[in-house]
Amino acid sequence: MRILQLIDSLEPGGAERMAVNYANSLALKIEFSGLVATRKEGSLKNQIAINVSYQFLDRKKTVDFKAVFRLRTFIKQHKVQVLHAHSTSFFLACLLKLTLPQIKLVWHDHFGNRAKQKKIENKILLICSYLFTSIIAVNEDVQLWDKNNLGTRKVDYLPNFTVPSSEISVTVLNGNEGKRIVCLSNLHHPKNHLMLLAAFVESKMWEAGWTLHLIGKDNNDEYSERVKKYIVDKNAEFFIFTYGSCSDVYHVLRQSSVAVLASVYEGFPVTLLEYGLSKLPVLCSNVGYCNQIIENGKSGFLFDPLNLEEIKVCLIEICNNSSLRSNFAENLYQFVKSNYSEEIIVEEIIKHYKSMF
Repeated sequence: MRILQLIDSLEPGGAERMAVNYANSLALKIEFSGLVATRKEGSLKNQIAINVSYQFLDRKKTVDFKAVFRLRTFIKQHKVQVLHAHSTSFFLACLLKLTLPQIKLVWHDHFGNRAKQKKIENKILLICSYLFTSIIAVNEDVQLWDKNNLGTRKVDYLPNFTVPSSEISVTVLNGNEGKRIVCLSNLHHPKNHLMLLAAFVESKMWEAGWTLHLIGKDNNDEYSERVKKYIVDKNAEFFIFTYGSCSDVYHVLRQSSVAVLASVYEGFPVTLLEYGLSKLPVLCSNVGYCNQIIENGKSGFLFDPLNLEEIKVCLIEICNNSSLRSNFAENLYQFVKSNYSEEIIVEEIIKHYKSMF
């Protein structure tokens, strides 16, 4: 088979990491694996395997016929059979489909909050869905919404997976070894940083030497300014640190002792799998698919992301109990290895592709 992954950006994010993961993993299993970024490159470009064919379209606007032509040329040159479009790249993929009707078009829905949206909020997606050959949904709630609201007959659920990448170790975390809490989340809604910061400050675990480390893209917008202002206003610059995007995620996680995800909604967070493979104890919002990965009290703590007191209690308990941290970390590691391995998920995606022919 000859498969091409399509993604709008290569800046770190869940959908973006999955596009790279699929391209890299499939390169070892099929005749041709490619990846095309439409709008923006980023640090994930450095993680694309050498045996993956790569192209950047440099799309300048929503309807960019030059970008469509460049994509069409790449597809015809490499005799691509299946175009696997992730997240918002579906629109460009549909323009391409109109010029190459024989190509199989898979759309991967990574948006966990779609299950709470109304059909009218997704008018363009609904129209485009009649051109999709199939849909892959990031969790079962999203799968049900897509089945009930879109014009595509074949809608499958397939969980995410993660693979430790070969990366250059450059990021050095501040704080004391053994007392670092890490949060891998880009600085934007719905990642809920302010609630996490408030819980950490009020927990006073920083008085015991614990530090909080925020890793993720900073858009320098209103959201991130509020986060940075909070840190300054609370005189927390010596125990809460921001780093922006980091390409050496697993190196960062190896320096950490506890991991947090505080989002108000999620689809299927790749971040939790990365935490698990790094053998970290986890505190996590009880939203989306998170409770299918984290078993409360066994492989981590689940909390209501809007309940400050609940988050504080979880922070205090996990920071004060080293044996609990060890048990959580080992249980999550074993669960992720058994259920979300590269081998298992890649075999399933290949079956999905084959079912369209």
